[in-house]
Amino acid sequence: MGLMSRFSMILKSKTSTMLDKAEDPRETLDYSYEKQLEMLQKVRRSVADVATSKKRIELQAKKLEGSLEKLDSQARAALQGGREDLARIALERKTGVQSQLRDLDVQREQLETDQQKLVATEQKLTARVESFRTQKETIKAQYTAAEAQTKITESLTGIGEDMADVGMAVDRAQNKIETMQARSGALDELIESGALDEIGAGGKDDLDRQLEELTAGASVEGELEALKAELGAGDAPAGELESGEDQA
Repeated sequence: MGLMSRFSMILKSKTSTMLDKAEDPRETLDYSYEKQLEMLQKVRRSVADVATSKKRIELQAKKLEGSLEKLDSQARAALQGGREDLARIALERKTGVQSQLRDLDVQREQLETDQQKLVATEQKLTARVESFRTQKETIKAQYTAAEAQTKITESLTGIGEDMADVGMAVDRAQNKIETMQARSGALDELIESGALDEIGAGGKDDLDRQLEELTAGASVEGELEALKAELGAGDAPAGELESGEDQA
């Protein structure tokens, strides 16, 4: 398949899909019904036209029949008056009128046949249009009901999707809460073990703590030595103190 053929097929497919989405079957049915009514009106006008033509022929034939009686009377009168020539002319005209009447009779019969056919067609078409109208209204009602049901289903589907999103949000919030609780518990354990100072402990860094520990250690050692000296001086014998003084 060539490129242009494939492109044409895709274009037709897309166009068909777009038209299918844009088409409302109810509008299509109404349009078809209107077209059938128009056709029915044309048939009825044709029936009326044929009937009118037949009526005109009947009136014309009736008029010609009156002429026959008149020509016949004129021929008789001419013969009675010794005018055979005029009688002949009257009879020739009578023959012509009779020929016209035969032609009109043929036309009238043909129009009668056409009228009967058109009347039969009009009756069948009327029945079909009425049947289509009933079917159309039924289909439209079914389509409207199906459309409403579809919209309700779509709405319910949308609600279901929204509830699913809400459920996911709740799960995320619950997981976040559990994570924060676990972190808080871990920090409490670290603070209790001394690994971390509690918040508001003075804001001292590591160097400050080391200096304070050294200072505190020196103070303790000084006090301990002073205490030893005080106790040692009170318990020592007098001879040892004097010997010590001499040696000094």
